[in-house]
Amino acid sequence: MSESMVRTETPAEYFRELVQSAMQHQHVSAQETTSFYVVNLLSTFVYLDRVRPSGDGEALGVLLVRALQTAGTAQRQGLRSVGDRSLFMTGFFSDSLHRGLIDVDYYIQLGEYAYGSLARRSDDTLGDVFDELAGKFVAFVDVLAEVSEQSALTSNADLLRLYERYLRTGSRRTGDILAARGIVPNPSIASKLIQ
Repeated sequence: MSESMVRTETPAEYFRELVQSAMQHQHVSAQETTSFYVVNLLSTFVYLDRVRPSGDGEALGVLLVRALQTAGTAQRQGLRSVGDRSLFMTGFFSDSLHRGLIDVDYYIQLGEYAYGSLARRSDDTLGDVFDELAGKFVAFVDVLAEVSEQSALTSNADLLRLYERYLRTGSRRTGDILAARGIVPNPSIASKLIQ
């Protein structure tokens, strides 16, 4: 009989392979604990019942402000939730974010800030991981975008939307995709965009 259509690997095993491949393809270097964190993040989002809905649908900016106004464990959990959700949404659903009132660059800034705030906390054992995620946020968004494409959840068929993403994020990966399709990205146009 032919190969089974049902995968027997765990979500972590599945995403580990995709994340490692995307990181190699895009020349993104990271600590092993950081790549494990990203794999674990993706594995967590597979099970929606495990993702704690914080804020009952409130905007991530509001959740970030609330987290910063707290202290201790509540602050840590709030900042981590904002960073994780920003990374996941911009990596997997950046095309749909262009259709809303708030664009992908806003979510990128929230994620970078949330992870950066976590990295500056002296009591966090994952400080190095959060520091790397904050510093390479756009690179990890690109990694997740490639994982998303490999998982057949998104498509880059709309070149205009792809070009707009490049102008807003400056993503090297998006620029490479455009170049492969015969379009030379011009980053100087980004400063002339009307917001």
